[in-house]
Amino acid sequence: MASSEHQPDSPERTVLDGPGTTDRRLILLSPQDNVCVACTHLAAGDTVVIDGAAVTLAERIPLGHKLARRRIRAGETITKYGAPIGSATGDIAAGAHVHLHNLKSEYIPSFGMDAIEGSAGGRGQ
Repeated sequence: MASSEHQPDSPERTVLDGPGTTDRRLILLSPQDNVCVACTHLAAGDTVVIDGAAVTLAERIPLGHKLARRRIRAGETITKYGAPIGSATGDIAAGAHVHLHNLKSEYIPSFGMDAIEGSAGGRGQ
């Protein structure tokens, strides 16, 4: 049995049977993530299912881009691959596009190849 829940600052959400089901057009890279990745282009107005809830997209989500798995509050850590990738610069509604316009990157050098090469004691050794 479906029930509706309306949040004034987010798209209309309808809770469906089968909690935990996620649309096949989305990839959840790690259960700890608060974003999913679009594995196809998604149009504004499309409805996707995230964790058993239907969410109508307010904006276009390009292939390979992130969308919020749930509401993310300003300053909250954005997690992808089970690791922090940045923080929200403002409130982000469930299903909203998560990208440079609302995400401050917090990658640190230890996540890059320079740190790996540096840990080997320098180049050419």
